[in-house]
Amino acid sequence: FLSFSQNYEHNDSANYSYEGEFMCEEQNLYIKKILIPLFYSLIFILGIVGNGLVVLVMGYHKRYRSMTDKYRLHLSVADLLFVLTLPFWAIDTVNWYFGDITCKIVHVIYTMNLYSTVLIMAFISLDRYYAVVHATNSTRQRKMLANRFVYVGVWLPSILLTVPDMVFAKTTQLMDRIVCDRIYPTETFQTWLVAFRMKGVLVGFVLPALVILTCYCIIISKLSQSTGLQKRKALKITIILIVIFFTCWLPYYIVILIDTVMLMRGREYSCVMEQMVIMAMNLTEAVAYCHCCLNPILYAFVGVNFKSYTRKVFSHSEIRCSPLKKLQSKDRRATHPSISTESESSSLQSSC
Repeated sequence: FLSFSQNYEHNDSANYSYEGEFMCEEQNLYIKKILIPLFYSLIFILGIVGNGLVVLVMGYHKRYRSMTDKYRLHLSVADLLFVLTLPFWAIDTVNWYFGDITCKIVHVIYTMNLYSTVLIMAFISLDRYYAVVHATNSTRQRKMLANRFVYVGVWLPSILLTVPDMVFAKTTQLMDRIVCDRIYPTETFQTWLVAFRMKGVLVGFVLPALVILTCYCIIISKLSQSTGLQKRKALKITIILIVIFFTCWLPYYIVILIDTVMLMRGREYSCVMEQMVIMAMNLTEAVAYCHCCLNPILYAFVGVNFKSYTRKVFSHSEIRCSPLKKLQSKDRRATHPSISTESESSSLQSSC
């Protein structure tokens, strides 16, 4: 999706023609080359810390993972791989220094994990639907979803959807810099761009959003008929999940659709109009990326089990490190500490 907003700038002659092109470029310079890279860097740091912690904790407690925990792990791996591509896009706003092969690899990783993140959230909503609405007889269905269908319904489509990146992603010279983007054939540029945009909107938002909205609305209806503190808490969390999902993703896809309609009409647009659309796309895209920082909080940190797992991981680390303190206190009391004690102490310190 990143290339959507960039394709307009990389292929001005193929879709828009206007005077004062370079003046228009200057109007967006602050957002493109300063604000967006800073925002990507912030998302990268928060995403690495949050999703890295989830992967660490879930990996440590793999023997005790529930079906929900498996989805959390899938989601965090997808988000983690996704945020790893953001530094490349931040640098790309200035110049691409990494060559054609890296350009294709980064595009593939980016696209695969952008799709897989949204599709996994749809699977999580299905899992919660079965757990809440069909709590007594849904174990078999939930196991099949978590252990088998998640690979067929999430990772396989996400990999297949990277084919355009494998074919079209490459580097090209744009004025005074090199960029990494999907470069479509000039004569069929509009056809390819519109087709892939509509595919992105359908698979990346509309279908997952329908599943998420349907499942969570049924869950809300079910929980609203129940009483108790835990039920009310679950109801609030469910509503928050829906609101945050649509707040993050809906503005971006609205701008994408507006931009696609403008492109299909084939009219010439003013410099101001084009730059407004590009700026809106860049900003809403950055807001959408925030979701990968919020996912660990929404889907993991609020869970009681995850908090318990995290405490166990760090308490185990403290237990491993505690002999170090004893050894260090003995060293202070001893006149001639032995070589074996020093080596044991340093090995424990490195493991902690």
